[in-house]
Amino acid sequence: MAKNKSKRKQALPLAYKPVGFVLSWAGGALAGMAFRKAWKIVRHEEDAPDALDPDRGWGEILLAAAVQGAIFAVVRSAVDRTGAKAIARSTGVWPTTDKGGRD
Repeated sequence: MAKNKSKRKQALPLAYKPVGFVLSWAGGALAGMAFRKAWKIVRHEEDAPDALDPDRGWGEILLAAAVQGAIFAVVRSAVDRTGAKAIARSTGVWPTTDKGGRD
């Protein structure tokens, strides 16, 4: 039985890859929507400034990038953690073998 669980433990990270990809894609879409809503609230504008927009200043560009990065990181972490916890609950095995961070 212990040998069988060990094989399952090795196979799960590979099987989790497609699930992780879908979760990451969905998280990215969710983060994009959250950023657009947040920008509308923060700056009362429909569109966030683009880095190459000549009519926008450094402050606006960097504020938009910081807000977008923070929202993306939070959503990505929440989606990844939720997916991993769901896999662990359903299989009894944590879906990744490494203990380090993503980056």
